[in-house]
Amino acid sequence: MKKLLPLSSACLAIVLLTGATTINANDKFAEKILELFPQADTNGDGTLSSEEEEAVSRMAMKRNPRADADGDGVLSDPEKMKLLRQAAARAKRNAGNGNPLPNAPTTANTKKAPSFANVKYGPHERNVFDIWLADTTSPAPLAIYIHGGGFKAGSKEKLPENELAQLLKSGISVAAINYRYVTTAPLPTPHNDAKLALQFIRSKAEEWNIDKDRVAAFGGSAGAQISMWLAFSDDMANPNSNNPIERESTRLTCVATKGGQTTNVLDFWRNRIGQLLGDGQTIESLSRPVGKERDPEKAFMATWGAKTLEEASENAKRCSALTLVSADDPPIFMSYGMSPSAKIPNDPKKVRGWIIHHVLFGIALKEKMDAIKVESHLSYPGADSEHDSTVDFLRVKLLEK
Repeated sequence: MKKLLPLSSACLAIVLLTGATTINANDKFAEKILELFPQADTNGDGTLSSEEEEAVSRMAMKRNPRADADGDGVLSDPEKMKLLRQAAARAKRNAGNGNPLPNAPTTANTKKAPSFANVKYGPHERNVFDIWLADTTSPAPLAIYIHGGGFKAGSKEKLPENELAQLLKSGISVAAINYRYVTTAPLPTPHNDAKLALQFIRSKAEEWNIDKDRVAAFGGSAGAQISMWLAFSDDMANPNSNNPIERESTRLTCVATKGGQTTNVLDFWRNRIGQLLGDGQTIESLSRPVGKERDPEKAFMATWGAKTLEEASENAKRCSALTLVSADDPPIFMSYGMSPSAKIPNDPKKVRGWIIHHVLFGIALKEKMDAIKVESHLSYPGADSEHDSTVDFLRVKLLEK
């Protein structure tokens, strides 16, 4: 039996992730930008990185030069707040139908209406999905979007409008699912919800003109974890079930992720991720409570629905892509918002989000997949990737047979 690690370390990975949605809780700019302009979260990880916030500022100045009142080429804090107040007032006047920032692209309010909305795939209120059916004669491939949010926030509405439009235009049907939060039921409940949603949609293949042999999953952060779990797990179909939905396959054609954590195993977090922190800092120092539970041991066990640390650690390991991936698994496209040489953010409030979505997670998975000769693609600023985007990858893998 393996020796258990210290309590503050054993629960670190998942405690960091489930606390991820609070990283910008005290950052008034990031919080308000995400509220008014959700597209700013370009990697879909549920937080706003320094790069994403700077991109919004540049766009605002380009489209509304007067926002830079002092003409110094950057938006100061007062200038940002003035712009955000104007955006909030405009959104209120337009009842949510206006542009959140001056001349900015519109939000999900302009997103194409689903062919079927809030379809129930299970008994819980969050067991619902939306689906957009491609206008094709022959059965269309399907891409399933799984949202991020640290397993305790986010929704199917986070599906990027531009990705939806591009996939549909290419003849790929798209679904976006909700799943239960960890605040409602422990992990891996969200994973199992996604599995059931996938099987439910496959059971509707004939009715919805879907090619059940060409199905992908994509998502960011927590959604990336779930997507990889589906892709790299053995087929979870139950051929002996009396329920025809449970007899459907869970295997995927390919998977695409943004800012994904490829493992919850402590050694990786300490040895590969911990080295990114400065002198005197440890991964343990970034740990946050889960819900009302502040004791790291108890929070970890509650998160994984376990009675012991050993059981919780094993549950976490079984949901880690680095543990699961094998030679018969489908290809993956991974994208991250920073290069391997990027420096840690100067703003302490942005450190946790940067750490838990670091490209080192993708590098580690690619190293293993290269070793076992499974196709993998890694994209980050400055990288030479075969695919330009998630959509490009999904098009190639789902449409080129």
